[in-house]
Amino acid sequence: MKKFLFSFLFLASFFSGHAQQSNQAIGTIEFISNELSGLINKDAKVEIIAEGFQFTEGPFWFDKEKMLLFSDVPANTIYKWTEAKGKEVYLTPGGYTDTAKRGGFMGPNGLFLSGDGKLLICQHGDRRIAKMDAPLNAPKAKFITVAGEYDGKKLNSPNDLFLTAAGDLYFTDPSYGFEKGNRDPKKELPYQGLYKMDKAGHISLLIDSIEQPNGIGILPGGKTLLVSNSDARKKKWYAYDIASNGSLTNARLFYDVSNEKGMGGCDGFKIDKAGNVFAAGPGGIWIFTKAGKLIGKIKLNGVTAANCALTPDGKTIFITATNYLLRVKMR
Repeated sequence: MKKFLFSFLFLASFFSGHAQQSNQAIGTIEFISNELSGLINKDAKVEIIAEGFQFTEGPFWFDKEKMLLFSDVPANTIYKWTEAKGKEVYLTPGGYTDTAKRGGFMGPNGLFLSGDGKLLICQHGDRRIAKMDAPLNAPKAKFITVAGEYDGKKLNSPNDLFLTAAGDLYFTDPSYGFEKGNRDPKKELPYQGLYKMDKAGHISLLIDSIEQPNGIGILPGGKTLLVSNSDARKKKWYAYDIASNGSLTNARLFYDVSNEKGMGGCDGFKIDKAGNVFAAGPGGIWIFTKAGKLIGKIKLNGVTAANCALTPDGKTIFITATNYLLRVKMR
């Protein structure tokens, strides 16, 4: 999420008033390279499968349960979507549990599955990564802090996360959860960091030079980490080599869209089994090979793509976009 996206909250009523907008109008697929035809059928459509939210984010597909969980950040709620029942409230509060009233992007954001089968949540308002202390099929607003401080200071507002098979948790910590952004007096850290927490619970700061680190993921093989910078002036994705000790080396540019004019910036992304990257960027979802070659886009009209989720079979992508949940049956 980008700082300027706060203004889109005021557009929610406008978009919800256009609920009859056709699926054709919400988006189209642009085939830049024939390589995309191996991932998405030429006749694939962008569908609206749920709507009426404030700002959707953080989708994660739970294949065993055949459900999608995703966040409505300003609404402080996690939603569930299934083919059988559509959208349902899954958990509230999801990201801010204090009783003091506040606004802004206070709720949950990125979601992931823990090694022991529990739900991991990036909680903006509570300024931590938390584990839901309840089974996936019986959610409760009961949380255990997984990561909440670094160097004796509270984190900003963890945004996205990736858990490796070895148990290392990588996460980004921009400032979007503060009501006053970088200038909020509650902000304790002087930077927006990218961190790693090992299995023992030790947190290391890996990068402190990205203006607003946001989406994060690791390519198949576990040797390359990608991260997005959602700063409005530096819309970029970066790549790093992952050293044997989990640190990051060989920083380089993966792709730069700073001059693009479409709605939104570089936000959340997901990576498929072959290393193809489906990334929320200006105007929709940008699709790259693992080498950073742009092969296509899912272009959205009038809404901002914030993140996406893939099913393991490579047949479906879900997209969180402003007050919508979208789906493309790719194959």
